[in-house]
Amino acid sequence: MPTETLTVERHDRYGRAEITLAGEIDMASAPIVRHALSRCLADGVHAIEVHLAQVGFCDCSGLSALLQAHRQAAAAGVSLRLRDPRPVVARLIALACTDTPLLHLGGVGEDC
Repeated sequence: MPTETLTVERHDRYGRAEITLAGEIDMASAPIVRHALSRCLADGVHAIEVHLAQVGFCDCSGLSALLQAHRQAAAAGVSLRLRDPRPVVARLIALACTDTPLLHLGGVGEDC
């Protein structure tokens, strides 16, 4: 069974990168996520927002890519926030999240 492809859109505004991911983040697509987010850091942005509303699935490889990007961003003094994930993706992130504010659930105001 073929897996759904992942698409990445990036829009920069005033030193901030907004990344919209759509599809599935799994072992095959996690490197795409890593590359897109590390490219933002290499380009010198001061904040990254990753919009996840169109991500229907995320496995441990995808979670690892997001957490690695968050650590790299923090080390560079860049904020990285995940926004508006679907419930299944939000649950995975919340279960793995420690005390790091990574997940922002839109207008709900809850952080993970």
